[in-house]
Amino acid sequence: SYFGDKSSCVENANTLNLTSSSSVRGLNSTCIGRKTPLSSGRSVCRSHTPLMGYSVTSSSAVSAHTVASVIVAVVEGRGLARGEVGMASIDLKNPEMILSQFSDNTTYAKVITKLKILTPLEIIMSNTACDAGNTTKLFSLITEHFKNVTFTTVQRKYFNETKGLEYIEQLCASEFSTIFMEVQSKYYCLAAAAALLKYVEFIQNAVYAPKSLKVRFQGSEKTAMIDSSSAQNLELVINNRDSRNGHTLLGVLNYTKTPGGSRRLRSNILEPLVDAETINTRLDCVQELLQDEELFFGLQAVISKFLDTEQLLSVLVQIPKQDTVKTAESKITNLIYLKHTLELVEPLKAALRNCNTPLLKAYYNSLEDTRFGIILEKITAVINDDTRYTKGCLNMRTQKCYAVKPNVSEFLDIARRTYTEIVDDIAGMITQLAEKYGLPMKTSFSSARGFFIQMNADCSTLPNGQLPSEFTKITKMKNTYSFTSADLIKMNERCQESLREIYHMTYLIVCKLLNEIYEHIHCLYKLSDIVSMLDMLLSFAHACTLSDYVRPEFTDTLAIKQGWHPILEKIAMEKPVSNNTYLTEGNNFVIITGPNMSGKSTYLKQIALCQIMAQIGSYVPAEYCSFRIAEQIFTRIGMDDDIETNASTFMKEMKEITYIIQNANDKSLIIIDELGRGTSAEEGIGICYAACEYLLNLKAFTLFATHFLELCHIDALYPNVENYHFEVQHVRSSAGNKEKIAYTYTLSKGYTEEKNYGLKAAEASSLPSSIILDAKEITNHIAKQISHRQKTTPEMMKQRAAYQLAMRLVQTARNSRLDPDSLRVYLKGLKKKYEASCPTPGKNDEQ
Repeated sequence: SYFGDKSSCVENANTLNLTSSSSVRGLNSTCIGRKTPLSSGRSVCRSHTPLMGYSVTSSSAVSAHTVASVIVAVVEGRGLARGEVGMASIDLKNPEMILSQFSDNTTYAKVITKLKILTPLEIIMSNTACDAGNTTKLFSLITEHFKNVTFTTVQRKYFNETKGLEYIEQLCASEFSTIFMEVQSKYYCLAAAAALLKYVEFIQNAVYAPKSLKVRFQGSEKTAMIDSSSAQNLELVINNRDSRNGHTLLGVLNYTKTPGGSRRLRSNILEPLVDAETINTRLDCVQELLQDEELFFGLQAVISKFLDTEQLLSVLVQIPKQDTVKTAESKITNLIYLKHTLELVEPLKAALRNCNTPLLKAYYNSLEDTRFGIILEKITAVINDDTRYTKGCLNMRTQKCYAVKPNVSEFLDIARRTYTEIVDDIAGMITQLAEKYGLPMKTSFSSARGFFIQMNADCSTLPNGQLPSEFTKITKMKNTYSFTSADLIKMNERCQESLREIYHMTYLIVCKLLNEIYEHIHCLYKLSDIVSMLDMLLSFAHACTLSDYVRPEFTDTLAIKQGWHPILEKIAMEKPVSNNTYLTEGNNFVIITGPNMSGKSTYLKQIALCQIMAQIGSYVPAEYCSFRIAEQIFTRIGMDDDIETNASTFMKEMKEITYIIQNANDKSLIIIDELGRGTSAEEGIGICYAACEYLLNLKAFTLFATHFLELCHIDALYPNVENYHFEVQHVRSSAGNKEKIAYTYTLSKGYTEEKNYGLKAAEASSLPSSIILDAKEITNHIAKQISHRQKTTPEMMKQRAAYQLAMRLVQTARNSRLDPDSLRVYLKGLKKKYEASCPTPGKNDEQ
């Protein structure tokens, strides 16, 4: 649904002083060979941003994300304000401008993360940020991270905060006018907004209608931050092996029926909520949808009929600068879509009528808005009642022709009569031809060819095996011939001419109608918001019905009973082995050991995925789960080097752990799957130990998988460390004396007792036996040399037992819902456990 008028953009490029550079170009690049300050004498290849197509497709929700359509303007403060960043973004398919302004540190992690979530088509920055020889660090970082995105520089004067505020006052719908209070003093995002709107109007060759845009300010406080490499490691929205594969968290949860719902789900997964109240409100809805089957199926049936409401709105609020047949036709189409959408409001209300949860009730009340009725009334006064969205180009063409009621415009009625006559003449002419030649011809239509003749016939039935000579443009598919004749081509031209007249007159009526509607149009923002949210909640409920998910609770503890990996379940088509997880403020650091392939990485990813699912308002794959809300989720997974940034495996590990250490706080969830593997063992252990000691002092929840067993002894020094390992069993094969490892994928307390499991894995990979024997000998020799291990003293054990008891008591005081008798039993149990853990229990009873 795009059409691009490349030439006009190139001609006007001088007016805005645009320079664009992008390392990867689309096929429709237009090269402008002119010198600009940035191009330093090279011809700048400018990838043309597709102009907005003027029709809304009811594309499937899955493909809603294949085409990038977001334009972002980024500006950074100078001097003392460096690090203060303003951003404004607008989606060409959704008339909503999102402003944000925040302080970022020198790594610009927030900016990069926000941009990765937006997946922009084009990024606009000020020309002063990228003057040759004087580029800012932010510009260098963005260009490094977004190699395939078009960059456009606009003169600094267009980043004007006063102009930005004027624009917002002029364009923002009255419904969202509270935005002024939020952004009045946020100069950088206002400056970005000014440049963005100026640029979008320029490339779109259209202006936004006054008071028609939804403008919202989005700080970075209300959502959890997941950096882009973590999103990639956890396969949240893209599968690492095959980007078209649906084995991702989005794939597991995406049963949405509308493109808006799919977009909403994606952005929620990448930016989960951090407010427990909002999350619980969503969970209440999901619970009601699961308990009330009628509500679930009723809502699903209505929601699936909605088209892409956001894109529809986007097109309606743009006023084209030039009227062409194309704009006329698309405006008529969109008015029909608007009617189709408004007619669904009543069925949606009916489906929500008897719901009980506050959010669904609020949505029902929002749909009571009288403006939906007012707009529909205005439309039905002019447009035929039975005009609606239909599939098939000829059907839709007929709908557009007869959209306006008769007797509204006399000339229109005459034009339509003419059109009908021509169509009848075409049908009559083809019938005559069929009789003349005695062939089974029938009338067909395609948007590219107009009316043409089609015929199912075997070659042998034709005289001389050929069609009569008056037929041209013959194509054959199996036994179907498609062709036309000179007379038919002329008739088609007359038909098109008369259509153009009809469209033009209908367009004038539609424009008049739209002008009356504009003041009421803001209720549609509410509608699109409701539809996308309901679609996402229905999708969560749908995912629950396919597997035994459970509703999460939010406390100060991360406790998952028998949780499993949601994506693995989808791949394996059966339930994977489930495991428990338990982290509290007092035991906030877990070290996991176990042989290769025993399940460590899967377990770590599973915890992060469950945390994200809980924080977007979905149920979670477990028997019971409680989460502490994480403000940030960090992961350090994988053993890749990066040839593009010239980083070895070890260097990449160091960069990732540095990023975690710089940005982690007490409310983070940190997952580290091996560290220090890319260098020598001694240095690796040293780095691991030091990083662990740093992270131990935070209150963040950290899970650390490692093969360095030396690291496990850190629990002797720090009581908040717990050791767990994945069990394996040794099975002797019946044939001979060979021993095999059987993986149980079950997590147990303590560190792994397995010795030399790397050698066993090597044996399984059919490495020559002479090498394995040699390796065993050398390993035993080295092991004897390093046989001194840290021993735990009775004093340490006693201290650890006291610490564990104290933490359990604090937790019980905070979260317990037990009645007095059960509490007494629980406390007695704690006392017994404490006494059993102490080396000399007799003396400690008084404690």
